[in-house]
Amino acid sequence: MLRLTLFVSLMEHIRLTSPKYKVTRKTFLLPLIGIAAFLIYIYIFKVDLQEIIAEAQSVDPYFYSLAALSTLLDTFFFALAWHSLLKFLSVKISRLKAIFFVWIGVFVDTVVPAESVSGEITKIYLVNKTQSGSTGKATASIVAQRLIVMSLNIITLLVGAAFLFFESQQYLALLAPILALVALTFLLLVLILLLCFKENWSMRVLDGFIRFICWVSRGRWKLEKVREDALTAARAFHDAMRQYRHAPKTLFTATFLTTLSWVLTLAVFYFTFISLHYFQITWGAILIIASIFVAVKSIPIGIPFEVGLPEIALSSLFIVFGVPKEISFTATILMRLLTLWLKFFVGFAAQQWMGIKGLTSDKAENASEPTQN
Repeated sequence: MLRLTLFVSLMEHIRLTSPKYKVTRKTFLLPLIGIAAFLIYIYIFKVDLQEIIAEAQSVDPYFYSLAALSTLLDTFFFALAWHSLLKFLSVKISRLKAIFFVWIGVFVDTVVPAESVSGEITKIYLVNKTQSGSTGKATASIVAQRLIVMSLNIITLLVGAAFLFFESQQYLALLAPILALVALTFLLLVLILLLCFKENWSMRVLDGFIRFICWVSRGRWKLEKVREDALTAARAFHDAMRQYRHAPKTLFTATFLTTLSWVLTLAVFYFTFISLHYFQITWGAILIIASIFVAVKSIPIGIPFEVGLPEIALSSLFIVFGVPKEISFTATILMRLLTLWLKFFVGFAAQQWMGIKGLTSDKAENASEPTQN
């Protein structure tokens, strides 16, 4: 939360005037490196690529289309949940804009390192650009939704562990690491909650962090204004979080919509396997794999967890849960075509559209200004 607030303040002071990202060869460098890493991983497992291609050619288009639709609806309901949190704080953006901002955040997460924060920073910046002075409120809405997602993740892991316990005794060895992940996620959840509602703690941390940056730069960076704006945004953030405590209806709506988004995420896994005519994977396995995948992606480790690493993680988890290697790799590729590349191109289209709309608005404003002689 502190890092989001500070980064957005810095963005304002360096005057980033457009959310438009220029696509160059470097944009596709990291994805290509990730794809190469995944192909090497397939080679290490000695899986015949021709078998993967043969499996992919047997896909049932009806069920795979349902997986694609679930992918799009997942983001749709996630955006609606975020919009409900923003609306409660009187941040006046339309549902359509909120949906566009979420898609742009997805696009930025793919092409910019620091997965799990770059897209969120982009959304905060876009909201603040639409309604000036709303940095703190936008940050609060994103943190509140992340807390909801983390809570759902904990519940899903526990339900998945219970399913595994009753489905088969061979997975008992996995219960310990699953419960360890639950405990770690819960501790992180408690830490974020403390920072959200202990205003003095977070203000001291934020102020100390800015002072540290000033000290490291030896005075070359003049951050007095940034510090003032960041602290103002942090106060607005804490005020917004306190308002959420007294808004059960809003929290219920956001939780319900986020839960729908999460169920659709699980549906992508299910429909992909069904499209491959593989019916042996259990719901316990799907719940555990999806939860681990989301939990790892939510950690801001400073490198993009979008291409290469997720494919390796997913295929490995499928194999651990008894899915044949060829099916595991084929299902992973089919899922990532939807959850990465489909989302990437939709997000890119949304980013381009918003850039065009912004440029059109700027031209209209300039044309409406009276000409000075």
